[in-house]
Amino acid sequence: MDIKLPKAVEYIIDTLEKAGYEGFAVGGCVRDTLLGRDPQDWDITTSAKPETVKKLFRKTIDTGIEHGTVTVMIDHVGYEVTTYRIDGEYEDSRHPKNVEFTTKLNLDLERRDFTINAMAYNHSRGLVDEFEGIQDLERKIIRCVGDAGERFDEDALRMLRAVRFSGQLGFQIEEATRQAICERAKNLQKISAERIRVELTKLLISKDAGQIREAYHTGILKVILPDIDRMMTIDQKNPHHIYTIGEHSIRSVEVMNALWGRYESKKNLPDIPDQVYVYAKELTGMLTPKQHSILCITMLFHDIGKPDKMTIDENGIGHFYGHHENGEKMSGTILKKLTFDNETVSAVRHLIRWHDYQYGTTEKSIRKAVAKIGRDYMPMLFLVQFSDILSQNPSTFEGKLNTIYQAIEYWKKIIRSKAALELKDLEISGKDLIRLGVRPGPAIGALLKQLLEEVLDEPAYNRKDRLLERAQTLMHSFNGNEKE
Repeated sequence: MDIKLPKAVEYIIDTLEKAGYEGFAVGGCVRDTLLGRDPQDWDITTSAKPETVKKLFRKTIDTGIEHGTVTVMIDHVGYEVTTYRIDGEYEDSRHPKNVEFTTKLNLDLERRDFTINAMAYNHSRGLVDEFEGIQDLERKIIRCVGDAGERFDEDALRMLRAVRFSGQLGFQIEEATRQAICERAKNLQKISAERIRVELTKLLISKDAGQIREAYHTGILKVILPDIDRMMTIDQKNPHHIYTIGEHSIRSVEVMNALWGRYESKKNLPDIPDQVYVYAKELTGMLTPKQHSILCITMLFHDIGKPDKMTIDENGIGHFYGHHENGEKMSGTILKKLTFDNETVSAVRHLIRWHDYQYGTTEKSIRKAVAKIGRDYMPMLFLVQFSDILSQNPSTFEGKLNTIYQAIEYWKKIIRSKAALELKDLEISGKDLIRLGVRPGPAIGALLKQLLEEVLDEPAYNRKDRLLERAQTLMHSFNGNEKE
């Protein structure tokens, strides 16, 4: 089997071999290449020790030299080169007490997590696959190298990685591997929040993000996201919903990825109208990959405030008044604990706060909604609302979707018209008001807000002469309020 290696990888391997050492591309890059995917990065494993690697290449960085890893820089791109190693005893389900370098490739491969990640390749020896990784790729299964319990005892994060890989690749977790996860899920308590965050984010944006259900069924979710785990069994008792809160939330993540063209599994998707896809293509084209991940996180968390706000009326119907405000607070606390960056936390909180917003039916009402929510958030919010609606009761889709279609059309018209939506869009500023005689201080901001409200009602009023005239009429009452 011949694998095409990047020129830089070939150069590194050839340099190692010419110096009398072995060198192989290894792990995820081999797996992805065999699957016809473009590897995000290329890792190399070698029999040469770190100090030798540093001598053989002109520019290197000591990335993790105590574990045998040196980054070789070629044309400003880094390639991790790691010495064959045997991990010592694991004491904390995270790190080996020590590592021992070895000259045998098979000993290095047998310490790796899954068979599909334990393959190596170079042109001289070809593919090295001692643990049936190729067969597992063909069978589409995630299986541990050797004893699954031992692999998970070494590093508990591997359990969440198994779920993440199943989502990314659309594979199933092999039964013995799955059983070992069920028995050891509690050990994820020992894993840092940062490592959990990285794996969770990769899972949520994967082509089969619904595999997060496996995290629930194996007990992982109860450890890493107990509030989401709790949602999985709560019947909403509402005619708008046919799924539990948790299942609804997971389906909304799946729909979100479908709207981004990233979801390949159709098993849980509703019949999504063509018109939704048309709008989604336009909206996602305005956004970045990071905003895609923010949206998927939002969908998982958007109803997290529901359990604490659930009430049941005299007819047995469930209601969740105030769940969006509660969800905004809860999501912020949880995401901060998981070490998400401030931009992500702020955006997710904002979208949850407004995800249930009920639009009016006039251009004026949409203009005021955009001013209230924020023009930059609208493409994201429309996608959130599509994903939310399409994860509810199909019999309620049509009317709700039509409302969003109308809101989007008004929004596009408003953006094209460059209507004033924020204070900075007004044709006058605080300096103009001061020159007019308004006292510096809170009165300036209050008067500008009043003028903006009038401009939102009638965009044509956003002319400097008209605003100054109106400000002169209003200024005495605002100055008076300040004095009081």
